[in-house]
Amino acid sequence: MSKHVFTVHTTDTAPEAARSTMNGVRRALGHLPGAVGLMAESPELLQGFLTVNGIFESCGLNEVEREVVVLAVAVRNECHLCVAMHTATLARHGGAPELIDALRADTPLPDERLEALRRFTHAVLDHRGAVPDEELSAFLAAGYQPRHALDVVLGVGTYTISTFANRLTRAPLDPPVAAYAWEPAA
Repeated sequence: MSKHVFTVHTTDTAPEAARSTMNGVRRALGHLPGAVGLMAESPELLQGFLTVNGIFESCGLNEVEREVVVLAVAVRNECHLCVAMHTATLARHGGAPELIDALRADTPLPDERLEALRRFTHAVLDHRGAVPDEELSAFLAAGYQPRHALDVVLGVGTYTISTFANRLTRAPLDPPVAAYAWEPAA
């Protein structure tokens, strides 16, 4: 039913409140992703996601660490679009193929510090924030700081918005990321 309920808006068909945001995305990316056109149905959702995503991009985690968080959430929430998009992003940031493959397969990462980050992200999701002391201690022992634990919560929240919206609207995989298509393991 969702395929018929949600409209992939253009800047001409979107609610007025979403149009300037959509134009900004088009300028930044060189195209308008279908997911943005779908999120535009709720200008507040679109603006909220993009705002919190911009904040997450400036947190204390580096580019690769942020992508580990995003991909851990996207794989866990089975968002084919986010996995494809953020696989492309991680590849652009120089993520090793072994790292990317492990994230997409939801298997232990070859880098111990990044694996601690992936496990902590899963703990935040699994325990709905009430991470057991031993799991927080393991994260901190890997060299992360308390602020990074909160940055993970920010990333989980940001990409829960995106993954849930994309799954609800059945967001399409756009041609620029088609080479990174992903499906959940059976």
